[in-house]
Amino acid sequence: MNKLWFFILFFGFAMIGFAQDGTSKKQGTVTFVTSNNVYVRFDTTQDLNVGTLLSFNGTECLKIESLSSTSAVCTLINNCAIAKDAIVTTQVEVKSDTDETSEIEDNTQNELPSTTVDVDPEYQQDESLYRENIRGRISVASYNQSSNVRENRTRIQGAFSLNASHINDSKFSFESFLAYRAIGSTPQDYTGRTSIFNVYNLNGTYDATPDLSITAGRKINPKATSLGANDGIMAEKYFGNFYAGIIGGFRPDIFDYGFNGDLLQYGGYAGIETNSASFYSQTTLGVMEQTNGSETDRRYIYFQHNSTIASNLNLFSTMELDIFGGEAGGSRLTNLYLSARYRFSRAVNAMISYDSRKQIIYYQTFLTQIEQFLDDDLARQGLRLRLNVRPSKLIWLGASYSSRFQSDSQNASDNIYGYATLTKIPSVGGRLNISYNTNSSNYLTSNIASIRYSRDVVKGDLNADVYFRNAKYDYENRDETFTQNYFGGGLNWNIARSWQFSINAELSTLDANDEKNYRFYTRLSKRFYSKKKK
Repeated sequence: MNKLWFFILFFGFAMIGFAQDGTSKKQGTVTFVTSNNVYVRFDTTQDLNVGTLLSFNGTECLKIESLSSTSAVCTLINNCAIAKDAIVTTQVEVKSDTDETSEIEDNTQNELPSTTVDVDPEYQQDESLYRENIRGRISVASYNQSSNVRENRTRIQGAFSLNASHINDSKFSFESFLAYRAIGSTPQDYTGRTSIFNVYNLNGTYDATPDLSITAGRKINPKATSLGANDGIMAEKYFGNFYAGIIGGFRPDIFDYGFNGDLLQYGGYAGIETNSASFYSQTTLGVMEQTNGSETDRRYIYFQHNSTIASNLNLFSTMELDIFGGEAGGSRLTNLYLSARYRFSRAVNAMISYDSRKQIIYYQTFLTQIEQFLDDDLARQGLRLRLNVRPSKLIWLGASYSSRFQSDSQNASDNIYGYATLTKIPSVGGRLNISYNTNSSNYLTSNIASIRYSRDVVKGDLNADVYFRNAKYDYENRDETFTQNYFGGGLNWNIARSWQFSINAELSTLDANDEKNYRFYTRLSKRFYSKKKK
């Protein structure tokens, strides 16, 4: 009897609760996890909003960034780790039948009559998870140089870049970077090209699923930057935090960067990516085969790692190990780069890097020069240190040291650079920067000092700067020292929100032969940006 009364009371209170306004638990399933987003599927997202927090195992772990009719795109919060198929929940408001009916009736009274068409739910398309985001830049520039002892030179150059992500909220994306340069006047003995058009990036991407993308065209894979551009196909698929990709196509011609159908290349890679509020890491390992006329030109293994720890420490490394040596055989470490950046505070940051590079040997392309390359198979190495300090709100100080050397200790050079910047001069306004650079090598010692002053002429619209630079060059095989002075200035004008025009002029004098050079540079650029509202 006591149990009977318990169930009667329980269902009685439950029915009262359902008849009143309150909340109910809503449940969704994680369908896919990328480095930046988490995708969650619901029966319906009608009662969800952008900004709603989703919980996993009692902890708020996800924030909704965009919604379709049955899916939500979320970002991770609170250092949570969520895998595919995880169940997430949130509390949503539940209204009584009376309130819902009244709300519908009120809205109906305020609406104008309209023609409606019933859509069969079987054929109703879900809203896209993707959002269009288009940005780009187009520019044209001219460069002119005249001299009292040298031949005059002119150059016109233009550039166009476009990154159209998920065009019309679709699975298709497009990106490009094109550059053109025309040389107007050249020395009499000049044998190079006077008209140069380079395609650095031109490709389209199709996101077949949130975890599978296919790219066709010329592209540099960000997970294998040392590979350079590929003219062909790339496909990449994620498996949770793991990913794998294949690359097939042609490498650009090494002389004019154009398409070369003889330079076939193919390979694959795999890696792991981790992304949380306090830690990001991406590590890739791959192998590439490069050919020339169906013969192996180069075969190598590459490695790349990038990580950010606690938003303060960034680590980056890349390595290439050539494993094809032709008749010489063996393997060669042709590229190694290591860097670390650390932000001690908002006022102090430092960087250190090391690199070691050898001549890349393409055994078919450089068939007649292989012996010469192998005889000079030395690693060109470099070490760089940099420190930036902000002792006060208006002052930045910085210094760097870099050293270049070979594995045989020859051809060494050392460079020391320092600067001081006053971001706002009291009572005067404007920005002042002074710097000093000294470089020494086996054949030359140079010392360069410069000062630059810049300020807004019209705040936000027109900026002007003037500078002076003094350079002294002391060659080891000469008894005299050459001194060159530079006087220059420029204007940067924000014509409109997306239009910018700049003009710069410079006079340089060389005391050795009373040389005077006049340089004049202009540039007009337009930025464009389009982002669909959610």
